[in-house]
Amino acid sequence: MTATPAGMTYADYLKLDQLLSAQQPLSPLHDEMLFIVIHQTKELWMKQLLHELALAIPFVGEDRMGEAYKAMARISRIQAVMTLSWDVLSTLTPVDYLKFRNVLGTSSGFQSAQFREIEFRLGLKEPNFVNHYEEGSVERARLQRALEEPSLRDAAIGALERAGFDVGDRSVEALSRAWLQVYRDADRWFELYELAEKLVDIDDALLAWRHKHVLTVERIIGNRPGTGGSAGAPYLRATLEKRVFPELWSLRTEL
Repeated sequence: MTATPAGMTYADYLKLDQLLSAQQPLSPLHDEMLFIVIHQTKELWMKQLLHELALAIPFVGEDRMGEAYKAMARISRIQAVMTLSWDVLSTLTPVDYLKFRNVLGTSSGFQSAQFREIEFRLGLKEPNFVNHYEEGSVERARLQRALEEPSLRDAAIGALERAGFDVGDRSVEALSRAWLQVYRDADRWFELYELAEKLVDIDDALLAWRHKHVLTVERIIGNRPGTGGSAGAPYLRATLEKRVFPELWSLRTEL
């Protein structure tokens, strides 16, 4: 018994008419198509990242670690694909880009609500970012929910607490001490140890994505301001200091 309706085609199932008609350059220039496809593809991958986080977070919250690991491994691999896509975009030379940059208006990747939601869902919750979206908008509502609901970081801290570890005030220092106990007795706390390494995989991949983003922007527009009014590369360089799980990085010095 087939699971799909009789007569369903590949194009029907994937809604290719809609998908492939969504690339509509505003200039006649050849290279604008690449710019659009790269960014639309990233948004699709971010949609999948959020889909996986929606699975992983409650699994960690319920101590269903094996199931959580699968989703988290997929997240890391998606992040790797997204990072590699910067190499494709970097084939766009400064001269090529500046020919059509004016058609972008004030649009900017800084405005990506999905990227902000990913940061919130991972644990980088910066409430002021919500204010970049209009009151009553779908984007603002999604980000507000992400602020209020447990993040992956929250779920991991909860797992530590349920295992009997003292997380104190949940500061980086207190969490680092708790995770350090896990690492020093990894055989006993193997599920938590494995969870921690999966978290570092995700953090590492996010940092690699940010770093490649900075290099690509510098290669194409140098230190010009971003189209949406951001500081461009200087702003992006400042984000390289962000860690979702700083306690898992700092503990390594103490091992």
